[in-house]
Amino acid sequence: MTQSRVCHVFVALVLLVPLSGCGYSLSGKGSFLPEWIKVIGVPLFKNNTNVFDLERRVTDKVRSELLGRGKYKVQPDVQGVDAILYGEITSVTVGPAAVNEKNQATRYVLTLTANIEFKTVRDNKVLWSNPSMQFREEYDVSSTTTVSDPAAFLGNDVNALERLASSFARSIVSAILEAF
Repeated sequence: MTQSRVCHVFVALVLLVPLSGCGYSLSGKGSFLPEWIKVIGVPLFKNNTNVFDLERRVTDKVRSELLGRGKYKVQPDVQGVDAILYGEITSVTVGPAAVNEKNQATRYVLTLTANIEFKTVRDNKVLWSNPSMQFREEYDVSSTTTVSDPAAFLGNDVNALERLASSFARSIVSAILEAF
């Protein structure tokens, strides 16, 4: 290699090294929130569906997920907080995802849709929002009964409701904290 070629390679490396800190971080470890946010209020989500107790389960899971990140104090009210996470569950639908040879559903897909807004108390600035955040999860069916009502399905399968609430909460918190 000639000296000018070595110089070009060196200059290119010097210019590219600062770009390597592009903001990439491990999932679940980063936070793009302002440093002054220490206490987050998460009031009970509003439930516009006929699925009993869905709002409490999702809200509890969101609070637990935020606490699990270890950086924030989380409380159920909006007094004395730095930011507030509001949620409104707008729909839950269920439909067949797979069928057997008799055309009976063997797997169902549940879709939960919610309006989520995260804003500061200091200046009422919306830091993150998604008016129609969707989460989909598939579940195996253990019986041959037809499921068309999400409330009936989730009422009979408490584990499915817990998994749906946990996964949805994780996706909300990740979206907010990791700016995805």
